[in-house]
Amino acid sequence: MTGRTAATAFAPASIGNCAVGFDVLGHAVQGHGDRATVRWNDLGTVRVVALRGLDLELPLAPERNTAGRALQALLPHAGRGRGFDVELDKGIALGSGMGGSAASAVAAVVAANALLPVPLDTTTLYAAARLGESAASGAAHGDNVGPSLLGGLVIAPDDGEPVRVPVPAWLHIGLVRPHFVLETRRSRAALAGPYELHQFVAQSEALALVLAGCFRGDAALLRRGLRDVLVEPRRAPLIPGFAQVQRAALDAGALGASIAGGGPSVFGWFESAAAAAAGTAAMQAAFAAAGLPSSAVVSPVDGPGAEVVA
Repeated sequence: MTGRTAATAFAPASIGNCAVGFDVLGHAVQGHGDRATVRWNDLGTVRVVALRGLDLELPLAPERNTAGRALQALLPHAGRGRGFDVELDKGIALGSGMGGSAASAVAAVVAANALLPVPLDTTTLYAAARLGESAASGAAHGDNVGPSLLGGLVIAPDDGEPVRVPVPAWLHIGLVRPHFVLETRRSRAALAGPYELHQFVAQSEALALVLAGCFRGDAALLRRGLRDVLVEPRRAPLIPGFAQVQRAALDAGALGASIAGGGPSVFGWFESAAAAAAGTAAMQAAFAAAGLPSSAVVSPVDGPGAEVVA
């Protein structure tokens, strides 16, 4: 055994999709996140014993809680008769498009991993946290889990280890969250229905350009590629003032701007932190014109991942 009886981990917020990579691309957002404190119990089960930081109630039943379900996946590694108690301190608003459900799952598995006699590899932690994510969204997608776990911009595959993509240090996100809840399940329901083949071709081209731009540190390639022809048109009507907010980001110099994850947050990628700060101010003004107060975050795209903090 490690000798530890408890560990606390922090997992950052994240945005999924990044406009071009639906369910397979996401990146961490510095400055906001969830904390999970995990302790051993001698019951051989998982218990969610406390949940703080939200006005709304979340389920404490482990199979319905993202942290609880993720920890259930780690029980075979805990040892005979051993289980986990977890306390969650939420720092990410529900239904914000900032990966709150994934962050809780990631924080829980990273904390539990610090207690295990033999630490688990990234692939196992990623799979467990994805299973946890499915408790909230109904699908075990990894585009928030991967970046919250590893940090930075991450390709989140359906099988195997997530892959961190190198990005230039100057690349920053300006992220604006309007103060209303858009549930992930409702946001995903908007995507039902047929798509045209040419849309997939255009989206694949955009993804390829963005990845090439990241590897080469080429802002012109990022500007050419950072667009969404598949998901954004169907989700935009769910976000009041979206078109005006997106236009404000682009007019402020964003390389591209779109919906963060399932929304309602809107993001832009910028060539510096200062440009991102100016962009978020313009985006907030556009949301205000639509009658929505908002909060803003500026972060490097290459933000840090989850870590044990106590």
